[in-house]
Amino acid sequence: MHDDACDLDRRRLGAALLTSPFALGATSCAREDARMQVTDVARIDATQVAGVLRPQSTAEIVEALRRDPGPVSIGGARYSMGGQIAAPGSLHLDMRGMRQVLNFDPAARRVRVQAGMTWRALQSLIDPHDLSVAIMQSYSNFSIGGSVSVNCHGRYVGKGPLINSLIALRMVKADGEAIELSRVSHPELFAAVVGGYGGLGVVTEVELALDANERIAREAEFVALADYPEWFREHVLDRGDAVLHNADLAPPEYDRPLAITWRRTDAPATLAERLIPVDRDYGREQSLIWAASELPYGEQVRERKLTRRQLQERPVVWRNREASLDADSLEPRTRRFSTYLLQEYFVPIEHFHAFVARLRRVLTDHEVNALNVSIRHSPADTRTLLSWAKREVFSFVLYYKQRSSRRADEASSRWTRLLVDAALEHDGRYYLPYRLHATPGQFARAYPEAAAFAALKTTTDPRNRFRNRLWERYLPR
Repeated sequence: MHDDACDLDRRRLGAALLTSPFALGATSCAREDARMQVTDVARIDATQVAGVLRPQSTAEIVEALRRDPGPVSIGGARYSMGGQIAAPGSLHLDMRGMRQVLNFDPAARRVRVQAGMTWRALQSLIDPHDLSVAIMQSYSNFSIGGSVSVNCHGRYVGKGPLINSLIALRMVKADGEAIELSRVSHPELFAAVVGGYGGLGVVTEVELALDANERIAREAEFVALADYPEWFREHVLDRGDAVLHNADLAPPEYDRPLAITWRRTDAPATLAERLIPVDRDYGREQSLIWAASELPYGEQVRERKLTRRQLQERPVVWRNREASLDADSLEPRTRRFSTYLLQEYFVPIEHFHAFVARLRRVLTDHEVNALNVSIRHSPADTRTLLSWAKREVFSFVLYYKQRSSRRADEASSRWTRLLVDAALEHDGRYYLPYRLHATPGQFARAYPEAAAFAALKTTTDPRNRFRNRLWERYLPR
């Protein structure tokens, strides 16, 4: 590492802090990347930071914030895609070293862990006790603290966002004070920190309610697009046996939802493994996605290798196995030339058809290289300040591919803003963990509660220490 970078670390952290094991780990981390840059899974942006620290406890974060008065950014597994984990010149807290179990009560179905732990690591702990995560993303690589910061959701029928399974959080404030947050302890702050993208403090511990692990059987069928909302309510939401559900729209027509439902069953498992191994090779899956997105006959590849198999096979698996999917199966072999990205839009139930029509038109007119659009459902979320579901909604998760150049990203920003407008015009919202293509005006329309969030930040973080590119772009001043 260059001497001037080392000097910057010393000035920022102080000589006393540099003598601790915590600081020594941070210094060695800095030497691994001489440019002191932080990036995320998209590999489009790289943010130059002043230093990188890898804490292993809440106490170490308290010490760091009390000794270093400058700006701070926070990152976990780094699956955001638009700079939500970094700010120029900040002290970056790499939370991936905080992965310990702090308390586990199988009988009460609750667990408390450090925020840097991944869902997959938690699954390894709770599976032998026949317990399962109540709410999480569809893939298990994400850090639990990062999931709190975006208030994630998945395919869990009727469950809604992560806040519905949260019991309590431990957070370190800008002044170094560690406080407990829950629905009864600092409830206003609890509601703002969940889905607050690290703008109010550092979440260091997360306490979660758990569910029972159980066997689930997959069903798949095509549903007429015009019938899907009613079909979903009758066959999924109201039946009571559906655990997971999504419906996929495939290009180029986006007009035939493939509805995939996992239902509780007493049938024996057809696959013996209870969790997907963490070291599995996904070369075949990666090649399939490349072929589907690059070759002239990509639609046929998808139909033959994926859709047909989903329609024909009826696996019975443990819930934890389906919840332990690995995002590496979706990764390109390299992001040097192309990158895979996500967007998500939340639209009230009654506007389903009108929004789908706009979505199809935008994707087609702009020749978006979409792999699919996955439809999920969520009840209204009245607990979170920056809620993405003020009403019952269908969500539309767009999984697409673009070239890695700035020019390609600019082109994507234009059609993205059209989709944001479409969601807004249908009383919907868009999700914030992805590329920051929406205009400040669009953000303000989607999240009018941001003014209340900014007021709370003024009280909790008066010197605006907790920063990232998301809040630098959108937060009301």
